[in-house]
Amino acid sequence: MAARKTKAVNTVDQLEKQLAQLQDQLSKARAAEEKTAAKAVETQQKAVTKASKALQTAKNKLATAKKKKTPAAAKQVATANAAVKKAQADATTARQQLAAAKQELASVKAANKAAKQQDAALAKAQRELAKKQKAADRKAAAKAKAAAKKAAVRQKAADRKAAAKAKLAAKKAAAKAKAAAKKAAAKQKAAEKKAAAKAKAAAKKAAAKSKAAAKKSTARKAKAPAKRTTAAKKAPAKRATTAKKAPAKRGRKPKAQ
Repeated sequence: MAARKTKAVNTVDQLEKQLAQLQDQLSKARAAEEKTAAKAVETQQKAVTKASKALQTAKNKLATAKKKKTPAAAKQVATANAAVKKAQADATTARQQLAAAKQELASVKAANKAAKQQDAALAKAQRELAKKQKAADRKAAAKAKAAAKKAAVRQKAADRKAAAKAKLAAKKAAAKAKAAAKKAAAKQKAAEKKAAAKAKAAAKKAAAKSKAAAKKSTARKAKAPAKRTTAAKKAPAKRATTAKKAPAKRGRKPKAQ
């Protein structure tokens, strides 16, 4: 879109340059045409002056010929009269051509004047148009600037809102994480407490078991000497019985081994 717009602007600039060149060429051509027409008038004016002089000379010759009273004077008068007529015709033609040249010059001057007025009006219109375009561009630039400012304010507000939202979300997440950590810590503490209680109960149970075992062992040890005393008491009686039986065995021979 931007490339197309740039291309269009370049085309307009080129056409405007070409138009300026053509207008310059046209102005030069008009000036040259007016100069040529003025030169033609000047040349024709000289021709009229020359024809007028020739006519005056012919008239003077005719007047001189008419004054003569010689036989050849009639012929000279006729010749001079013809010369006068011819000079009059030439002078009339020259005057007509001069009038035509002057009319042409006046027409060219009028056309050039109208063209200049038209060019001046066109230049004025172009200046007005450029002025209006400049004002429109300024207005459009101000509008674009205001729109950009408004968009920036809107964007800033949106960013602020997003930041606040993110901050709130972060705060919420932090609170959630804190609560979760607290919960986990409480859970861990409860687990540790439970484990400690369990260990304490196990230790207590083990201590009780150990105490019971020790007590049992002590009781066993206390019981053992009593048995030994009973055994000691029984032993002499046994020995006495054996002693009583012994004399009966003395008469026997021991077995060969």
